[in-house]
Amino acid sequence: MSSAAVESGQKYNKAKLWQIGFFALNNTATNIYMFILTFVSYYAAGVAGLTVAVVSIVLTAMRVFDGITDPIVGFIIDKTESKFGKFRPLMILGNVLLATSVILMYAITHTLPLSLQLIFFVLTYGLYVIGYTFQTAVTKAAQTVLTNDPKQRPLFSVFDGVYNTGVFTVGQVYVASYLIGKHGDFNIGLFSELNTLAIILAGIFTVLAVIGISGKDKKEFYGLADLTVNTKFRDYWKILKGNKPLKFLITAVTADKLAFSLLRQSVVMVMIFGILMGDYELSGTVSMITVVPILLITFIAVAIARKRGMRNSFIKSTWISFLSLVGLVGLFLVMNDPTSMSGNIGIAIVLFVILYTLAMGFGAIPSTLVNPMIADVSDYETYKSGRYVPGMLGTLFSFVDKLITSLAPAIVGFGVALIGFTAEFPTVSDPLTTPLYGMTLLLGFGLPALMLIVSLVAMKFYNLDDKKMEEIQTELAKMKAEGKVEESELEPETNAI
Repeated sequence: MSSAAVESGQKYNKAKLWQIGFFALNNTATNIYMFILTFVSYYAAGVAGLTVAVVSIVLTAMRVFDGITDPIVGFIIDKTESKFGKFRPLMILGNVLLATSVILMYAITHTLPLSLQLIFFVLTYGLYVIGYTFQTAVTKAAQTVLTNDPKQRPLFSVFDGVYNTGVFTVGQVYVASYLIGKHGDFNIGLFSELNTLAIILAGIFTVLAVIGISGKDKKEFYGLADLTVNTKFRDYWKILKGNKPLKFLITAVTADKLAFSLLRQSVVMVMIFGILMGDYELSGTVSMITVVPILLITFIAVAIARKRGMRNSFIKSTWISFLSLVGLVGLFLVMNDPTSMSGNIGIAIVLFVILYTLAMGFGAIPSTLVNPMIADVSDYETYKSGRYVPGMLGTLFSFVDKLITSLAPAIVGFGVALIGFTAEFPTVSDPLTTPLYGMTLLLGFGLPALMLIVSLVAMKFYNLDDKKMEEIQTELAKMKAEGKVEESELEPETNAI
């Protein structure tokens, strides 16, 4: 590409709409596995012979292991190069490992002697974590080659939002209304049917995602291609320290995720709907009511991102979510009897549903936009240093994200312990006391609102807006056309596989 071509506007690597839609299925495939593994404790404790305490410890340890694998897998992605591309082999490898781990775990664990069940369960769950990390890391990293057009990158979020709403909404209905009715409980028959369908669907989605990225998974789209600076594992710290947009994006998104991790904790949902409002079944009704509005909110936010940039959409969405959370606190504070909202349709329940929908819908936008925004951060790193390290940057984000959001259960546990629930969590049978009333508002809406303030402050210093990204893409195109990078030390890419 010549400098003249760059000046005439040929600076963007654009994707066809079907390519974006197909590649988004890579994230859907991994979310299918995430969904079915939410029921793994029922298998481990109910079908196999493991105790609830042991299962809880294993699942916590596996989350730590999950975080440790992130930077290692990111480094492998950045060093991978084959005749089948950088990303496609790892997508397939990840999905094969996921399928293998689930088949082995559910087919064999419960048949082993009790002395071997724990070891086998840990090993197969560890295999699941490695496969999951490979495939999810590619979802973030491959955004850089899919498209670099600021008006196209947000489109990934539309497909991703629609697909994953379908997975978690339809999936829950399928398990709760069909499989439980058919099998009576979480038994081996239920898990066999659920897992078989999940493996088939995830495999199909992965194949479609591979097709979607196939035309883009080529060396010519990897940063500055042959000009890319060699990067070593020790450069993780240098990149994290020197890439300011990455630090601010990590801070903003993890604060947002922690906010809604608190709100979505099952204990907090029981406190809000089961105790404060007096009708826990209302939580399911509200969730179904909000599905379509939340999808519409996603479309609106992505339209803003395409027109004004992802930073602009991120900030606007966070403000709306913050004000909605504040509104929910105010709504409950002015009500004499919150339980009056259940059982009848009045102005209070209508206001609650509106505010709750706005809070949850716009609060999900930062997480929806984060994958294409990480691609912007990766392009910034290439522009600044010559390094093409999308795997490293994506997994750095994942590592910190998992570390921070894992605090949500501990925060909830500490909060309810402060008001006397030291031996067990609040249940729907507990009476509404003043301390419980205050802690419900704090954990459900107050602390999440404070987290969104942190997110807004961080985004104030995140400077990769639409104008800055246009400048970066223009400069990258010129650098590639002229055959140079900004750093004086330029080494060829090594350790390719």
